[in-house]
Amino acid sequence: QVQFVESGGGLVQPGGSLTLSCAASGFTLDAYNIGWFRQAPGKEREGVSCISMKDNSYHTDSVKGRFTISRDNAKRTVYLQMNNLKPEDTAVYYCAKARFGSTWCTLQRSLYHYWGQGTQVTVSS
Repeated sequence: QVQFVESGGGLVQPGGSLTLSCAASGFTLDAYNIGWFRQAPGKEREGVSCISMKDNSYHTDSVKGRFTISRDNAKRTVYLQMNNLKPEDTAVYYCAKARFGSTWCTLQRSLYHYWGQGTQVTVSS
């Protein structure tokens, strides 16, 4: 079955960096779009970044220029490199599999149907 294991979260000071990993199993990783989402306390889950089957990426405006998404199909892993972190980036981060693969990806939640368990990212001094 489809499974994700996220790792790499933790506590970091503002301006610091973290790299999240999402290890996937149960499906052919390079045939699908993959997204990273986050949910802060009391807020709805929001899309952060996605990578398409063709390795094109998209980022929500608040993380553009700071976050990079990539994948290593041989390792069956998708990464989210996060730089210049801000307190407002504090959230539980989830990776998710889209229902299909395409040239470009979007962060529309309804297009994603399998989710990891999440990893906590806390940005605080």
